Amino acid sequence: MNREERILEFDKIKQIWMELAFTQKAKQKIEDMVPYLSEIELTAALRETTESCALLEKCGNPPIVSLNGMEEIIAIASRGECLAPSQLEQVKTALVAVSRLMSYLERGKAYNNALAYYVENLDDLEELKREIGEAVYNDEVADRASSMLWDIRQNIQRSEEKMREKAEQIIRSNKECMSDCFSTSRNGHICIPVKKEYKYKISGSVIDKSASGNTLFMEPLSSAKYYEQLQQLKLEEEDEVKRILYTLTVLTDSYAEALLQNIRTMEKLDFAFSKGKLSLLYKGCAPKMIQERAIRLTNARHPLLPKESCIPLNFSIGEDIRGIVITGPNTGGKTVAIKTVALCCMMAQCGLHVLCEKAEICMCSNFLCDIGDGQNLSENLSTFSAHITNVLDILKRINSESLVIMDELGSGTDPQEGMGIAVAILEELKKSNALFLVTTHYPEIKTFAKKEEGIINAKMAFDAEKLKPLYQLVIGEAGESCALQIARRLGMPADMLNLAMKAAYGTEKEQSFEGIPRTLEKTSSAHIKRNKPQKKRKEITFRRGDSVMVFPDKKVGIVCEEADDKGILRVQLPGKKIRINYKRIKLLVAAEKLYPEDYDFSIIFDTVANRKLRHQMERKYVEGAMLQYEE
Repeated sequence: MNREERILEFDKIKQIWMELAFTQKAKQKIEDMVPYLSEIELTAALRETTESCALLEKCGNPPIVSLNGMEEIIAIASRGECLAPSQLEQVKTALVAVSRLMSYLERGKAYNNALAYYVENLDDLEELKREIGEAVYNDEVADRASSMLWDIRQNIQRSEEKMREKAEQIIRSNKECMSDCFSTSRNGHICIPVKKEYKYKISGSVIDKSASGNTLFMEPLSSAKYYEQLQQLKLEEEDEVKRILYTLTVLTDSYAEALLQNIRTMEKLDFAFSKGKLSLLYKGCAPKMIQERAIRLTNARHPLLPKESCIPLNFSIGEDIRGIVITGPNTGGKTVAIKTVALCCMMAQCGLHVLCEKAEICMCSNFLCDIGDGQNLSENLSTFSAHITNVLDILKRINSESLVIMDELGSGTDPQEGMGIAVAILEELKKSNALFLVTTHYPEIKTFAKKEEGIINAKMAFDAEKLKPLYQLVIGEAGESCALQIARRLGMPADMLNLAMKAAYGTEKEQSFEGIPRTLEKTSSAHIKRNKPQKKRKEITFRRGDSVMVFPDKKVGIVCEEADDKGILRVQLPGKKIRINYKRIKLLVAAEKLYPEDYDFSIIFDTVANRKLRHQMERKYVEGAMLQYEE
């Protein structure tokens, strides 16, 4: 798929077109389709599309089916290998489809349709179809494929019945030895379920045993002789089946050329009818291909846009006019207009009908497009760089038979320099003598197009009163961008509009914008939630031995444990120790004023027993010693 196909969305047309075909070859041909450059080939392709439309309307959809795998089957037969029953049935199914298609085309002859005469290239190969139909059924060789096979299979059936009868007789006569009352099949042998302890009472061979080992599956001696006979019959059956399959394979190979001709013809008809189905889907018309360098479209529509929302386009270029410069408001349909023209031309040159009431189109040697910003971060291309890269590539490939479309000519850079580049590009397009359509917003380009021979202005119509685009192309008149009017319609306030007018036109006097607010009305929006800065905690200055007052009881105590990281300290009160937050106490006398520097506070806060035990532990190891503290 080339770049122009993607830009013009012809790739999407192809996807829809491919869904209307059945055979893989037709789908592949659609995918590989490029515009014809031969006038003879294009004329034939368009005639084929028109005839397929007519036949579809008269006779309905043709009974074409997918023939995937048929060529491989024919190749297998040609190599001398044996075809499987399923493959032979596939050959028969294909021949049935050919017969139905031949009947369809015979009906089409009544309308003198050229496609109907492809029936002469088809052959239903009645003999091959009949032979396969009689010999193969449901992916198996049928019993009646030959008299010998019928006899063999009858004998096989009788042998199997005899084997089972003998087994059932033994079960009935030895019920006490059996773990069940019916026979079963093990590895092709008819077996009876014998209890382990009666193994030697029954004459026969052990073929299998149960999971517990308590039941033995034995083939009775009276059934064994029929088993050997059955194996011989099955070998004979296998040989006869192979003989029949080889006979049918050789017969298929003898018709290989006719089968391949059927396949090629059905694939060609599938491709032709897919074009007709696409035309009927879009309600297209056959374009008239003209030799003069001109394009004339009447009520053209873009095939991918809904009919109810797509305004018909009337377009004409040619004779003395080789280029059209289209101006008009944003969202006015300029890009859709130029893409519709180019897409109609590309579809027509691929042998398809176009979505128009009438179309006269010249052939083009190539279609060259620059639409979209083309920005590519991986290749470090800005919008303007991408435009210039594409434009230079177009100017290298352009010739007098090209069709060129360019959107937003000279955009993406400084307006003054962009305008100059746009003029230079237009001059090169004019020199090439190609047909070209460009869109722009630069007023200088409109002036350039007005005075240059071979170039004409066009505009997309705009309802200034309702401030709505009409999506209609008017050739011969230059349009306005209507940016301020559109901005006003979309809600831009008066103050911003006045400022925009002054910046654009240098207007000092404010315009009157009645009925719209002067400023933007702000709407509520989400805000960032930031973490509040944590207050620095006041440093706790209480030390062990400080005399403090405890609130709200106003009791006096002594700090015996300093505050932890949560601000909780321990205070010795008369007869008890309590834990309390530092905020609920007040310093009365600091410890350094009450006690010497190295004072042993255990005298105050520890028990006599603990003090004595600690002194002992400091001198030597005391087994089982443990200090006791109050909670």
